[in-house]
Amino acid sequence: MEQPGIISLLPIIVTLVLALTTRNVVLGLFAGVISGVAMLEGTFVKTGLLDSFGALMKSYLLPQLTDSYNAGVILLLVFIGGFVALMEKSGGGVAFAERVTKLVANKCQAQLSAWLGGIVIFFSDLGTPLIVGPVFRPLFDKLKISRQKLAFIIDSTSSPVAILVPFIGWGVYIMGLIQKEFTQLSVGMSDWDAFIGAIPYQFYAFLAIAIIPIISIFKLDFGPMAQAEKQAEQGIISQPIEQEQHQAFTHKNAKSSFVWAPLMVMLVVLCSMLIPQGFPFQKVAGSTFRAALSTAYLFAAFTLISLMAFYSVRKIADSIQIYLKGMSGMMSVAVILILAWSLSSVGKELGAAAYIAEQAQAGFPHWLLPSIAFLLAAIISFATGSSWGTFAIMMPLVIPTAVAIDAPLLVCIGAVLSGGLFGDHCSPISETTILSSTGAACEQYEHFRTQLPYALVNGAIALVGFLFAGITESPLTLVLALMVQLALYFLLTKTAVGQKLYQARA
Repeated sequence: MEQPGIISLLPIIVTLVLALTTRNVVLGLFAGVISGVAMLEGTFVKTGLLDSFGALMKSYLLPQLTDSYNAGVILLLVFIGGFVALMEKSGGGVAFAERVTKLVANKCQAQLSAWLGGIVIFFSDLGTPLIVGPVFRPLFDKLKISRQKLAFIIDSTSSPVAILVPFIGWGVYIMGLIQKEFTQLSVGMSDWDAFIGAIPYQFYAFLAIAIIPIISIFKLDFGPMAQAEKQAEQGIISQPIEQEQHQAFTHKNAKSSFVWAPLMVMLVVLCSMLIPQGFPFQKVAGSTFRAALSTAYLFAAFTLISLMAFYSVRKIADSIQIYLKGMSGMMSVAVILILAWSLSSVGKELGAAAYIAEQAQAGFPHWLLPSIAFLLAAIISFATGSSWGTFAIMMPLVIPTAVAIDAPLLVCIGAVLSGGLFGDHCSPISETTILSSTGAACEQYEHFRTQLPYALVNGAIALVGFLFAGITESPLTLVLALMVQLALYFLLTKTAVGQKLYQARA
């Protein structure tokens, strides 16, 4: 196209409309890509839909699969999927959590122990609720702590922790989206450097993690959560209407070493392969890093399979089947990535990024972009219940715009990630919301209702943080945001207004 116009945004609009109305990100992405291909090829008008599909496969989907970077990302995700499945089916997470509970003597220690367990079991955001929840549930009931509080704790230590780790599925997926835009824009920064650099700007993730020790140590519950805690003191427990269908795997011979031993092997393999290349003091090629990480996950899986066989938890053949099933389970993630990469390529050819950047340059202040990105990502994630799908939609929009108007790039990336996580935390249809209530065995709506006020307060703090960081580009904004969070929660529970919230519906 000679001059990109508003029509170049049609594939993005189609993606957003379908993703929001159907709550299916894959359907939205696919429809967006096919509409863009039809516009580029002119096939839909000339010869019909079949030729558009042919052009889609030949010119857009297949090139994404044959690209060496993309293939490396997908392969790494497959290895991660196999390892995570083994971890979840080893019983090691439950054994580790049970060991922690033996040291617990009061309510504060119980809440902090569940919080710590969620952080340590960082390798699976969806596995954390089903591992930590069932183990700590009897302890919480015994100490008269509400199951809503348990659901809140495990929801605050699943995705918020996982999104900060670069070498698990979350980080690999996000870096794949970032690198695609960097390649097209000829940005000199690597995807690894961008992810690491954006960590201090993931305000919502840190706020979500930090709120648990704050309310546990200082007893700063308010609103519906304060009501739930009072009911728990009276022996009233929020139980799900239907019996939970998900159960964490347990075995009498499972050991806590099933968690830390494979992770130690992974660390040793990574160090032995990357340190000779100069890591972490020198830049390591992305292909080298992904190869090392894939090898580390493979050796970690071998270690876990061997441990389970040695302690008679699972036979080797059974473990291999679980490993292969876990690998195949990452195909849905690979599909989202491929479609997101394709939509980015189509959008570039149509001139969508150039058009958005042109409009932004016409009068959009560069310091405002992180806040706008945070809000848009939050809305999309809330409506779809998918933070990953939100990242796939927003990264191709925000990164080119940030580069074009010279907005703080790392702050903008952090804003997209924080916004997606914030919307996911507020959404009653989010998978992590559902699994957190399942793991804690509390009614789903009760978990949504009691968590929402905390999420909204943290989201408001994050939004102000992005306004400030958009101007200053200072990573110290995170420290300021955490200080504001602590002060605000004290005010919410100690002032007259806070007391009304505290006593709400009591």
